Amino acid sequence: MTFTLGIVGAGQFSGHFAELFHRHPGVGAITVTDVIDGRAQALVAELGLAGTHESYAAMLEDPAVDAVAIFTQRWTHGPLVAQALRAGKHVYSAVPMASDAEEIAEIIRLVRETGLTYMMGETSQYNPATVFARRKHAEGAFGRVFYLEGDYLHDMDHGFYDAYRYSGGEGWKATASYPPMWYPTHSIGGVLGAIPTHATSVSCTGMRDHTDDGVFDTEVSMFGNDFSNMTALFELDGGGSMRINEFRRVGYPSSIRESRFRFFGTEGVFEQLVQTSVWQTGEGVEDVTEQLATTATMAHDDPRLENVSPALRAAFVSGHAPIHEQEAARLPVELEAAANGHEGSHHLLVDDFVRATNAGTLPAVNAWVAARYTLPGLVAMESARRDGERLPIPDHGDAPVAVGERLPE
Repeated sequence: MTFTLGIVGAGQFSGHFAELFHRHPGVGAITVTDVIDGRAQALVAELGLAGTHESYAAMLEDPAVDAVAIFTQRWTHGPLVAQALRAGKHVYSAVPMASDAEEIAEIIRLVRETGLTYMMGETSQYNPATVFARRKHAEGAFGRVFYLEGDYLHDMDHGFYDAYRYSGGEGWKATASYPPMWYPTHSIGGVLGAIPTHATSVSCTGMRDHTDDGVFDTEVSMFGNDFSNMTALFELDGGGSMRINEFRRVGYPSSIRESRFRFFGTEGVFEQLVQTSVWQTGEGVEDVTEQLATTATMAHDDPRLENVSPALRAAFVSGHAPIHEQEAARLPVELEAAANGHEGSHHLLVDDFVRATNAGTLPAVNAWVAARYTLPGLVAMESARRDGERLPIPDHGDAPVAVGERLPE
């Protein structure tokens, strides 16, 4: 069984996922649309895709398109997703889910009413640290989890300037000030992707930027934002707390590891740094770094692979970590030679969406989960604007069926 796919936005990130969807045997013809002349045509020519649509509206009106994959600028996701669902299309969306609480509520309403597949492509769902912690939690090894941390440490110098210039044109500085807490899914998703709970309230503070480059400047920002670094403390359902950092001015090697996590329980603790990960109990410390190590860029003959274990060599070559062995076993062979990314998550995310769409089942990062990864950050931003006032976080509840089951007709 296959479905046809329309890709919306033909930028740098989109092209990588377009190749994965094109390789996947569960996807049929792929078309592309982009608001910038020539981009869609170039991507189609590069990958040998089926063709282009002159506009997003034309794509949605085309009965031959079954699903869309949205890779547009961050604040456009909510409205574009809703339009697609109303048009009867399944949706894969890059993060974040939306930039407005009402948009999130509308997406959930539409998914519930239509039964269509919606999935947010949150890479932290398959971050090796999240996979490790998810398994430890399932085993009960943490005991009662009472404190969680997630950091997304991505300095502007590590690719963000170029990305915003590429997408934003001459007015790129107005959009490069996108509020850090409006992009919280890598940090929150990496934590809540392992521990099944949700945030109920938040107090957040932000650092007003002093870098004189015209980016985080309220006179320039289309979002009225001058926070470049933000820290939020969340109360969790059932007790405990979660601290989230979203930093855009930070002396940190983001190119090695952007996201990192810590999980504290009454019986066990897991902590991750840039190049070290450890599991700890009252009995001692276990270095689990090798289980979580991955890269999607090393070649088979890279000399750095000479003295590593066979498991780690396989992980480097495939882009998956050894901890991914169970998840990667389900992947079609057609993806084996394709580039991976975000610590081995890209292949798994594409496969999740393809399987869920073809089977009509609920994917892991469905609308209800995506809301719990996104909405807390929107409320945190409002808290920071109110000087850290503690604010309640609305919750849309659990999905009506379990992951892997069919939504009600």
